[in-house]
Amino acid sequence: MRALRQALRAYPTLLRVGFAEVVAYRAEFVVWILTTNMPFVMLAIWHAVAADGAVGRFDQSRFVAYYLGAWVVRLVTSTWVVWEMSMDIRNGSLAPRLLRPLHVLLSYSAEHLAAVPMRFLVVSPVVVLLLVSARQHLTLGEPGFLLVFLLSLVGAWMLIFFSMVLMGALAFYLESSLGLFELWLGLHAILSGYLVPLERLPGWVAHLAAYLPFRSMLAFPVETLVGLETLPRAVHDLGIQWLWVVGTALVALTVWNRGVRRFVAFGG
Repeated sequence: MRALRQALRAYPTLLRVGFAEVVAYRAEFVVWILTTNMPFVMLAIWHAVAADGAVGRFDQSRFVAYYLGAWVVRLVTSTWVVWEMSMDIRNGSLAPRLLRPLHVLLSYSAEHLAAVPMRFLVVSPVVVLLLVSARQHLTLGEPGFLLVFLLSLVGAWMLIFFSMVLMGALAFYLESSLGLFELWLGLHAILSGYLVPLERLPGWVAHLAAYLPFRSMLAFPVETLVGLETLPRAVHDLGIQWLWVVGTALVALTVWNRGVRRFVAFGG
C-alpha cells in the first residue's frame, strides 16, 4: 500500500518529464507522425473502388470515416516501448532504472502516456475533418457508444503497451527481440484492420482475426466509432478486449520478472 501511494505521488512528475521530452524532440515526433500515412493511401484506393457503388456496408463516406478514424486511433494508442526496453537491456542502462524506487514499467508507461496530449493536438485537424466529412456515420452523439469508445481507447493503449513489454522483455533471452517485433507489426497491419477493414478481408482471414488480439487494438474502437457495431455487440467486444488486456499483462509481467532476475544474476 505504501509503494502504491509513492507511485501515485511520483507519477504526475514522470508525466511532466515525459511531456517535456516530447516537446524537446518535437521535430522527431512530427516526422514519426508523417510516416504513418498508410491509412490515407488505402483511403484513396478504396474511395476510388467505391465510386461506382457501395462495397458491402462501405460507401465512399464510410470509407472516409473508417480510415480517418483508424489513423486517429492508431496515433493515440500506439507506443514504442519495445525499442527502449530492448536497447536498455542490451546496453545495460536498465540497471540504474532498477535502482529507482518506482517500478520500471511505471516509468516506461509515464514516458509514453505523456506523449498522448501532443498526439491529440497533432490529430485534431483530422478529427475536425472527420466530424465534417462523415458526421452521419459517427456514434459519438450517443452516450453508450461514446463510453464504450473511450474505454476501448484505454484498452487498446494498454493492450499495445503490454504487448510491447512482452516483446521487449524477450530481449532478456534473445539476441534481438526486434525481429519478432517486426513480424508483429506485419501481422498487426493486416489483422487489426489498419490497412483493410476486417470485413473486406477474405473470410478465413477475418475469421482468424476474430480470435487474435489485433482486432482489439484498432478495428474494434474504429468500428465502434463509425457505427459498424451495435451497442450490445460493442459492449461484448469491450469485454473481450479487456480480457486480452488482463491476459497479456499477466504474461508480460511474468516474462519481465523472470527476465529481470536473469539480468541481475548475470551482472546486468
